[in-house]
Amino acid sequence: MIAVTAVEPSHQGQASERANESFERLAEPFRRELKVHCYRMLGSVHEAEDAVQETYLRAWRSFDGFDGRGSLRAWLYRIATNACLDALASRKHAQRLLPDQQAPVSVTVQMPEGAPPTEVAWLEPYPDSNLEGIADDLPNPEARYTSRQSVQLAFVAAIQQLPPRQRAVLLLCDVLGWAAAEAAALLGGSTASVNSALQRARETLAKRYPDGQPLIVPRPDPAQQKLLDRYLQAWEGHDLDGFVALLKEDATFTMPPWPLWYAGREAIGSFFAMAWTTCGGLRLVPTAANGQPAFAIYERTGADARWTAHSIHVLGLDHDAISTLTAFVPPDGPGLFRAFGFPLILPDAASAELLSTPPHHS
Repeated sequence: MIAVTAVEPSHQGQASERANESFERLAEPFRRELKVHCYRMLGSVHEAEDAVQETYLRAWRSFDGFDGRGSLRAWLYRIATNACLDALASRKHAQRLLPDQQAPVSVTVQMPEGAPPTEVAWLEPYPDSNLEGIADDLPNPEARYTSRQSVQLAFVAAIQQLPPRQRAVLLLCDVLGWAAAEAAALLGGSTASVNSALQRARETLAKRYPDGQPLIVPRPDPAQQKLLDRYLQAWEGHDLDGFVALLKEDATFTMPPWPLWYAGREAIGSFFAMAWTTCGGLRLVPTAANGQPAFAIYERTGADARWTAHSIHVLGLDHDAISTLTAFVPPDGPGLFRAFGFPLILPDAASAELLSTPPHHS
């Protein structure tokens, strides 16, 4: 007879604890890049966080089935991609857009009225603090885009217009540099079907990027840093002429969640000539989003009032001028502040501390 020895509960607990520690040690280093991948898939920093949590829960539950013969990174990307596809399938709005993708340019300069539309899901910015520690170059020769290119606000907006499966294929092949056969194994289906989806996705992006890919946006040089300093001074001083002088002649301004958007220095200046008559004091805290310079904007309505979260501005620079300004304004804007590590209320002491911190422009 073969004796069966029962495992003491304490031994079971110790084994489970060791398994948890092993999983965390092996999987945790991939969390940041998985979150960026989920953001590209979903277009929302909040949904990306939820998708990563779901990814790690699924991975932990099935970790015993991971045989170690394949790549843990690829295994986690498979789980993360499927978690995103499931989220997109259950989502009311399949796409997250910016206003210039959803409506024609506004001809009449006016202030938004009423409440913003709820039938559109808007793209969210991604804090550069979440990009720290992620390689900023091509993962391998098969990749078409650097990690910096593929997180730019305009690029993420463009790929949101792709069907979910095409979006996943493009990210796996052209951003991560996977072979079509590897993507097919992850997503299910044939290599031919993946190549077909990839071709259609590339054709769609070619309409936005005739040269094949977005420009590589360098980090702000000293002259551009001075431009950003002038932007801060103009906004805090309500210096309309100073602000307009920083814009390119054909600059664009969008302000999700409102569908209105404006093109051209004159139209943008006319809008802010009205907008700044209704706002109180402004305080800008430099930050960075999507590999681009950004600011967190606080507003107060009186000398004794508190500084409250208002909006996140993401800027696109073209040499010595601002080419795009995307302002994530109320009612949605304040909800982004915690993702950037900023409080909703900025007391004077905290304000001084934040403003004394060097800018986080990437």
